[in-house]
Amino acid sequence: MPQYKHIFFDLDHTLWDHDTNCREALSEVYEIFKLETIGIESLAAFQENFNEINYRLWGQYEKGDISQHELRHDRFRLVFTSLGVSDHEICDELSDVYLSICPKKSNLLPFSIETLKYLFPKYPLHIITNGFNETQDTKMISSEIRHYFRNIVTSQESGFKKPDPEMFRYACKIAETKPEQCLMIGDNFYADVLGAMNVGMDAVFFNPNAVNVIEKPTFEIQNMRELRYIL
Repeated sequence: MPQYKHIFFDLDHTLWDHDTNCREALSEVYEIFKLETIGIESLAAFQENFNEINYRLWGQYEKGDISQHELRHDRFRLVFTSLGVSDHEICDELSDVYLSICPKKSNLLPFSIETLKYLFPKYPLHIITNGFNETQDTKMISSEIRHYFRNIVTSQESGFKKPDPEMFRYACKIAETKPEQCLMIGDNFYADVLGAMNVGMDAVFFNPNAVNVIEKPTFEIQNMRELRYIL
């Protein structure tokens, strides 16, 4: 088994339970703005449409097709349009409220804390995320995991986005290490796993839903407890 000197984690969908936290935040937003009174009669439809549109926009952002501003400005407008609501007057305020609520949610994926407690005495731990500085920091503080990590490398800080090799090289530079001494752990096969492997890092594909992939990662796990067999 390789002897790694540094461990890098993705944050959203790997440690921080994005789906649960997002669902809770959208439920609060739905009530605060009384969205049923403007024609959005189903909370479930609101959540489902947001998830689909947000996923698509994040993909565009990661490819460099849209900016952070466009991502945040457009997503609720597109949700409203998809649900047949043409009046977008409240969308900017709604977006601001959502962004103030969601990062403060503290749900983590199963065994995240247990795993971090296990790894923390053994390795320097770091985060590599395509998220934004303030948002990601708030998530980690709210979920009480910030203290486990030496460095939080964001796309906003680095100027690069996973799977760009420069994102991983930048992270290694910040950690004062080399790719071949590192292990990357993430749920996104394209951005986290292939991105890391393309610069010479080993990578763990966190794959709780057993998604089939064409290329073989260095390691694959379905829950965080399995990292104990690797590290």
